[in-house]
Amino acid sequence: MRLSNNQMYQNSLNSILNNQQNVNKAQEQVNTQKRVLTAADDPSATARALLYTDRIQTNEQYSKNITMLTSRLNTQESVLENIKGSLEKAYTLAIQAGNGVYTDIDREGIAEELKSIQSSVLDLMNAKTEDGKYIFSGYQDNTQTYSLDSSTGKYVYGGDQGQHKIKVAEGVEIKSSDNGVDTFEKVNARLNVASNDGVVSGGITSAKVYVREQAQFDAFHKANYNADPAAGAGANTFNIITTAGTPNTYQLEQGGNIVSTGSFEGSKIKLAGMEIDISPVANGQVDFTLEAPKKENILNTLSDLITGLTDPTISQEDYDQVLASAMIQIDNSKNQVSLTQAGLGGRLNTTKNITQSNTDLDVNNKSSRADLIELDMAEAITELTKQETALQASQATFGRLAKLSLFDYL
Repeated sequence: MRLSNNQMYQNSLNSILNNQQNVNKAQEQVNTQKRVLTAADDPSATARALLYTDRIQTNEQYSKNITMLTSRLNTQESVLENIKGSLEKAYTLAIQAGNGVYTDIDREGIAEELKSIQSSVLDLMNAKTEDGKYIFSGYQDNTQTYSLDSSTGKYVYGGDQGQHKIKVAEGVEIKSSDNGVDTFEKVNARLNVASNDGVVSGGITSAKVYVREQAQFDAFHKANYNADPAAGAGANTFNIITTAGTPNTYQLEQGGNIVSTGSFEGSKIKLAGMEIDISPVANGQVDFTLEAPKKENILNTLSDLITGLTDPTISQEDYDQVLASAMIQIDNSKNQVSLTQAGLGGRLNTTKNITQSNTDLDVNNKSSRADLIELDMAEAITELTKQETALQASQATFGRLAKLSLFDYL
C-alpha cells in the first residue's frame, strides 16, 4: 500500500490532535477533581449522581429548617421560663396576702406588685418570633395573642388552636410553636360551689356555704358532679336537711336519695370539705349547687386576685375564698407551663437526633456521589502523564516523518 505525503501529514496531525484532546481532558479532570466532566463520559453515573445531588440539596434545606426550628423552640422555652418565674413570684405574694395582720394598705401594696407581674406576663404571652409573628397565636400569628376586652374586663385569647410545623427530614415534621389554648387556656379553675349563699327553707333564714378543705371537696365534686348536658336543672343540687336537738343532726340528699348523714355542734355543719354556717339552728333545709368545672387563664386569675386585694368591703370569708382560688389556679397555670416546657424539651431532643441522622445521611450521599463522578487523584495524574508522553511521541514522530525524502537515499 502506498502512502502519499498528504496521508502521512493528515494521519500525523490527527494523532497529535487526538493526543492533545486526551491531555486536555486529563488536565481538566485533575483541575476539577471530577472523573465525569459531561454526561457523555458516563451517562449512568451522571444520572445517579444527579439523584444524590438532589438528596444533598434537600438535606441542606432540612438543615436550614432545623436551625430555624431550634431558634424558635429556644425562644419559646425562654419565654415560658420567664412566665413560670413570674407565676412563682405571684404565688408567693398570694400566700403573703393571707397574713392576718396585713392592713388594707399592705394589701394594696401587694396588689400593685401583682399588677406589675400581670403586665409582664401579658407581654410574655404576646411574645413574637424573629419575623414578627406571635408565638402563641397558632395559625392566626398576625393577631395579638391576648388582649383586654373592655366590655367584660376579661383578657381574651385572639388566636386559634393551630400549631405550626417545620419539616426536618423525610416524613418528619416537628411543631415549632404551641398555641395559647394548650399553654394558657387549659388551666383548671378551682372547684367550688355555684354560690356561697345557700338556698334556705323551713326554720333556717340564712346560710353560707364555703369550701374549706379543698382536697376533700375535690373528691366529692368529682364523684358526684353530673356533666351530662341532658341532665335536669337540679342534677347538681344537694339538700341538707337539719334537725335541731341534742345533738343537732343533718341529712345530705340529692334528688330524694340520701348521700350521707351526721351530727354537728353549734351552727356549722362540716361535710365533704365544706363548711355550712346556718342561722338559726333549727329544723329546715339548705340547698347548694356544685359549680361546673371550668378553665381560666392566668391573666384573669391575677385580675380577680387584685380585685379582692383592693376591695375594702370584702368579708374575711370571701377574701379567703379569693386567695384560695388564686393560689390553686396560679399553681395549675405553672403546672401547665411546665407541661408545655416538657413537650418543648422532647422536641429539642428529637431535633438533635434528627440533626445527627441528617448529618450521617449527608456524608453517605456525598460519599456515594463522589464514588460515581469524582476523581482518584493518583490515577488521574498517572493518566495525565501517560497522555502527555503519547503527545510528545506523536509530535516527535511527525517531525521525523516531515524530514523524509527519496533523495536522502540516492
